[in-house]
Amino acid sequence: MKIVILGGVAAGSKAAAKAKRLLPDAIIDLYTDEKYISYSACGLPYYIQGNFSDYRTLLVRSPEEFEAQGIKVHLQNKAIKIITETKQVLINDLTENRAFLTEYDKLVIATGARPLIPQIENVNLKNVFTVRHIIDGINIREQLLKSKHATIIGSGYIGLEMLEAFVENGLNVTLVEFAPYIAPFFDEDISRIIQEQLKSISNNRFDILTSELVTVFLPDENGNVKIVKTGSGKQFTTDMVIICTGVQPNIEFARESGIAIGETGAIKVNKHMQTNFPDIYACGDCAEKNLLISNTKVWIPLGSTANKEGRTAAINLCGGDEDFEGVLGSSVVRCLALTMSMTGLTERNAFKLGFHPVSAIVTKNDKVGYMPDVNNITLKLVADMTTGLLLGGQAIGAGDADKRINALTAALLGRFTVDEFTRNDLTYAPPFSPTIDPLLNAAQILAKKIRKD
Repeated sequence: MKIVILGGVAAGSKAAAKAKRLLPDAIIDLYTDEKYISYSACGLPYYIQGNFSDYRTLLVRSPEEFEAQGIKVHLQNKAIKIITETKQVLINDLTENRAFLTEYDKLVIATGARPLIPQIENVNLKNVFTVRHIIDGINIREQLLKSKHATIIGSGYIGLEMLEAFVENGLNVTLVEFAPYIAPFFDEDISRIIQEQLKSISNNRFDILTSELVTVFLPDENGNVKIVKTGSGKQFTTDMVIICTGVQPNIEFARESGIAIGETGAIKVNKHMQTNFPDIYACGDCAEKNLLISNTKVWIPLGSTANKEGRTAAINLCGGDEDFEGVLGSSVVRCLALTMSMTGLTERNAFKLGFHPVSAIVTKNDKVGYMPDVNNITLKLVADMTTGLLLGGQAIGAGDADKRINALTAALLGRFTVDEFTRNDLTYAPPFSPTIDPLLNAAQILAKKIRKD
C-alpha cells in the first residue's frame, strides 16, 4: 500500500507514525511545505519568552528519525492539486521549483491552518510577525531582544501568551482588541473579569485598548514598522507588531480538487476522518469537528485534537474501525500568573444553539484559606434550564482553575445533569481545595436556580 500524507506537524506526523506501526510494509511519503516537521507549535510563545534557549527543544521527531522508521519525508514540498480520478497528487518542490505527480492508495490531508491577516495598510512591513511556525518563533525572539515596545493585535490564546512573553522580558506592550473586551471567546462577564485582573497587575508595563481597529502601520527609513494608527485616531510608536487575529484552514487546493468543505469552512469528514472520497482522509486544523454537547459542526483548531484525529485517520486507512466522536472545545491559557480555562458551551453560544441556558458564577479560594499559597478563582457553570443538562464551564484566576475544568469535561462527556454533578465525590485536603470545592459550590447554586424556575 502507498500512503501519502500532506502536512507534517501534529496530525500529519501522528498519522504517519501510527500507520507505519500498523502496516510496517506500507510505503509512506510525507510532504510538507515547511522546513521542519513534528514540532510543538503550542510551545512557540514559551520559546519566545525565553523559558528555554534552543528552538530545537520544540522538535518532537526529526526527518532522520522518520526515515529510520521507514517513512520518507519531503521538506519544502507543497501540494497543489489532488487528481482523484487517477489517485495522484500534484506536488511543487519549492527548493527546485519543479512540479511532479505522486500516486497514492490512501491519502491524508493534514495541511493545518494559517494566520488570518487583517486589512491593515502596510501590513507587510518588516517587524510585523505572526506566530505559527518555528521560523516565526526564531525571528520574534531575535527582534524581542533588541526592542523596548511591542504591539499585539488580538487577544485570543496566542495574543495573551505573547503579552506574558513580552512583559516578562521587560518590554512595554500595547494590546489592541477589536471587541469591547479582551479574551472574547469567553462570556462577556468572565472576559471583563480577566481584563480587570490583568489591568490590576499591569504596573504601567502594558496598555489594553478595546473596541479599537488597527488601520495603518507607518514605517521608518529602513522599512520597519514604527507607528501604529487606529480607526479612532490613536497612534503610538512601537518596535515590533505581532498579529494574533486568528487562523483559517488551509483547504483551497482540496476544495479545488473536489473535496467537500463543511459549513464551518474546513474539510468535511465523518467519524473515521474520511472525506467524500473514501480513500482520502483529513485531520487536524484543516478538518471540521463535531461539538459533542450540541452535535453541531465547529472548527476549533487545537494541537491536542490534531493528534487524536491523526491517530484515528491512520487506524481507519489501515483497515481498522475507530471513531473520533468530536470535541468539547476544552482549552487553557496562562497570562502573567492568571489561568483561564473553559470547556463546552459558553452561555452566549448556548443561546445561539437553541438551548435555554442558566448560569452561576462563584469566586472562591482554590484551597483552604490558611494555606500560604491560597488564591482566588472565579467559576462560571452553564446548564440548560429545561433539562438541567450541564452545557459548559469557564474558570479563571491565579489559583488552580484548569483542574476544575478538567473535572467538568468528564461530566459533559457523561451527559450529567447539574443535580447529578452536585453528588460528585471530589477530593479534599487543605493544600488542594476547600472542604466544598468551588466547582461544587457553583453546581449547587445552579441546581437551586433550575429547581426554583
